[in-house]
Amino acid sequence: MFTLVGTFSVIGIFRRFIDRESFRSMGFYPKGVRKEVILGLGLGALIMAAGFASLVFLNEIQWTGTNVVPGNLLLGVCLFVLVAFTEELFLRGYILNNLMKSMNRMVALLISSVFFSLLHIMNPSFSWFSFLNILLAGILLGLPYIYTKSLWLPIALHFSWNFFQGTIFGFNVSGQTTYSLFTQSRVADSIWNGGKFGFEGSALSVVFQIIAITGLWWYYSKKEAKSVKEEETITPSTNDQGNHPAN
Repeated sequence: MFTLVGTFSVIGIFRRFIDRESFRSMGFYPKGVRKEVILGLGLGALIMAAGFASLVFLNEIQWTGTNVVPGNLLLGVCLFVLVAFTEELFLRGYILNNLMKSMNRMVALLISSVFFSLLHIMNPSFSWFSFLNILLAGILLGLPYIYTKSLWLPIALHFSWNFFQGTIFGFNVSGQTTYSLFTQSRVADSIWNGGKFGFEGSALSVVFQIIAITGLWWYYSKKEAKSVKEEETITPSTNDQGNHPAN
């Protein structure tokens, strides 16, 4: 909570007095909130459910039971909501937002994703494969932002990814152990199950993230191309206007 308040305060000061722009302009627009939140929550849950089921099927992990503690479930929700808001505000809302103003947006996305991955370098059991995984996560979280300039989908996806990974399916979250509804055990630490770092250190995570990134890129690039085409159709060119006879 203190990290979130501190991040909001410092970024708010920078936004107001250095960038001379509104806090809202970082991506807190009301339009399309419900659709983006549902998409983000659904995508994160789907990836984690698919990962858990696949690893159980491949005998990389074993589902050992359930541990229902309502208070801990609620704490998991609160914890990962705070984490999602804090990191998305900082990484996508401020850093990526500003980088896009001075360079190609895809380059800005890559730089912000590298920085996102480096922030986890001191986490337990971090490795260079974990670095690649979290870099891809940064791209997955930032890709919708560079097209929409809205933080709602990245925040919802970030929350859903962490919550279902740790609190529901029992993986370590970036090397950190949390309470989980489903309990699991690893047959042996491997590149497929991510070992002590969790699903974010697994080869399966790389596969699923690349699929999700490809799907989001296809969706948003098609949507952007359609929007540009419609705008060109509605707005006449300067030459066309100049050729109209005077009244």
